[in-house]
Order: sequence, then structure tokens, then C-alpha cells
Amino acid sequence: MTDASILRIEGLEAKVAEEDLSILKGLNLDIGKGQIHAIMGPNGSGKSTLAKVLAGHPGYEATAGLVEFRGADLLDLEADERSQAGVFLAFQYPVEIPGVSIANFLRTAVQAHLPEDEELDVFDFSDILMERMEMLEMDVAFAERHVNDGFSGGEKKRNEILQMAMLKPKLAVMDETDSGLDIDALKIVASGVNKLSEEDPEMSVLLITHYQRLLDYIKPDFVHVMVDGRIVKSGGPEVALELLLVHGAQPLVLGGDRLVGAHPIVLAHVPRRGVLRRRAASSSSAAAKG
Repeated sequence: MTDASILRIEGLEAKVAEEDLSILKGLNLDIGKGQIHAIMGPNGSGKSTLAKVLAGHPGYEATAGLVEFRGADLLDLEADERSQAGVFLAFQYPVEIPGVSIANFLRTAVQAHLPEDEELDVFDFSDILMERMEMLEMDVAFAERHVNDGFSGGEKKRNEILQMAMLKPKLAVMDETDSGLDIDALKIVASGVNKLSEEDPEMSVLLITHYQRLLDYIKPDFVHVMVDGRIVKSGGPEVALELLLVHGAQPLVLGGDRLVGAHPIVLAHVPRRGVLRRRAASSSSAAAKG
């Protein structure tokens, strides 16, 4: 890891816990302080698995490779320790917590990030929460609502950004935060991320998305194409424009033997069923001859 790096991933392999199917297959990635990286790719390529592995989700298991965060072995840390170290995950599908207000949820989360012998001042917390909500253009009454209970998709994602604003992570991993948002909600969420980035120039962001449109509002320094558990191409923002999406707006999706709307960059790295069948037939034939 270089002095300017905050996250270094080398040869990362991972799978769903208690299953043998590998999802990440030797992934490499280096993120510097203050950089914004975007990962794009088709469904099933491993993008969300990467996010969950970084956050320490118990349903996923890293089986090989190195993940170094701020000089420490991230894979050795429990999920809460990763959060305290500065890793934040904005969920694609935020969970509802009926009966727990956003204010109380955030107060508990902020307290958990303080040293054990330090007590959070309730009045200071309230002032900071109001300040953060004002920055994100949120009604203060929002803080008294139960976490994600009855929220629209846009409200859930704005609540994720509010959590991010309160916890001030060193690395924010945003797993398809734009999913299900209309253009107005997308602009509000993107504006919040941009404001937090401006406030803390050393905060790094990893955006995981299907859509080019998010990158119209949050400008990445680097864009990576992920296919079949690996990053197959990296470059500047122009890489996102090279990915030819259906009608210029739809996500890359698997459709039968092909990737619908896929750019040749992607197609070159995806084994199609016909290819696999031919390979299997060739292997069987060779075995029979042997």
C-alpha cells in the first residue's frame, strides 16, 4: 500500500458462506485517499458481494487474497470494528426498524464510534444532527420517524446519506444507492455525497452501480468494469461512456446466451452458454478418447 492509498485489494476471492460457489475470483483494486471510484458491470458479476465482504457481512466469506485498509488487515476485523475503523456501507436495500427513531438509532451509532470512556453529549449530538440534516436539505421532523419504516425508496437512500454524514467514514461504499430512485431523488442523494466529499477531501468513495446516470452527478476519478468476479478494465470516467447500455440508460443484464446491450469489453470476458456447452462437449470427447 502506498502512502496515498486507503484501500488495497489483491487477489481477493470470496463466496457465499457455507456454499462452494466462488463469486469473487482474484479481484484487485487500489483506492487512494479522497478518490471516488465507480464499479460497473452486469448483474451477478460480484459487485454487491464485494461491498458486503468489505463491510464484514456474515453471509459472505473471503477465501483468499489481501484486503488492507489504512494499513491494517481488514479481513481480521469484525463488522463493528470495520465500522469503527472508518468503513461505511450504504445498503442497496436498507432494512426497516419499526419502533426505533432515526435520532435514537444515530445516537447509538455515534456513541459506538467513540472511545469506551467517552460519553456522547446529548445536546451536542442534537446540534450536529440538525446541522447535518440542514446540509442535506432534510426536514428536522424526519429524525423522529422510525428507521426506514414506511419510507419511500428515495427517503431510505437519503437516510443512508444522513448516517454517512453523522459517522464521517474514511471509506464510503455505496451499493447501488441510485437503484429505484427517480431523477429528483437521485440529484438530492448525489448532492449529499458531493457535499460530504467537499467537507472531507480525504474521504474515499466506492460507488457500485449499473447506471451511467449516477456518474453524471457524482464525478468519479476512476471507473472499473467488473465481470465474473474480476475487474477486467479500469480507467477514467470515459470507461463508463464506453459501456453501451440498452437505449443508453438500462443496466447490463444477462439474457439467455448473451449480455443484452453489452459493450465488447464485457462480452470478451463472459463465457456464454454455447461456448460452455462446446467446451464441455470437447472435454467429454477428449476424456472418452483417453
